[in-house]
Amino acid sequence: MNFQTSLNLTHQASLSMLQAAVNKAEEINQPQCIVIVDASGELLAEIKMTGAKFLSRKSAMSKALTAASIRAPSSNIPEAVRPAIGAATGGNVTGLSGGLPIIKDGICVGGIGVGSGSPEQDVQVAIAALDAVGADTKF
Repeated sequence: MNFQTSLNLTHQASLSMLQAAVNKAEEINQPQCIVIVDASGELLAEIKMTGAKFLSRKSAMSKALTAASIRAPSSNIPEAVRPAIGAATGGNVTGLSGGLPIIKDGICVGGIGVGSGSPEQDVQVAIAALDAVGADTKF
């Protein structure tokens, strides 16, 4: 039998990411919903900042799940398949911007999803979180 060594996203790293994301959202004056999942899509951390749109929490979760699953930005889902794949997954896969994979040392350890701002603001906040833990920000 062969075994594979893997990296895991810890709760400490998740909290550091969450704090960095909140700090960036406050800096740009855009309250956000922020969701962090591990590589298997399990929720590790989330927050709905005061003033963020409550339905954006659902899109932030879908963005995080998508990024972790495809190991790429959620916006990489091709436009032509977005409605079908969204329906097939009960809304768990989306092509909306704001979902980024958390890649450390070439290994995807999870995903982050941010929602409630513009697509550009959502991505800015997600990148701030990745920077906090030294994760890859080149996609």
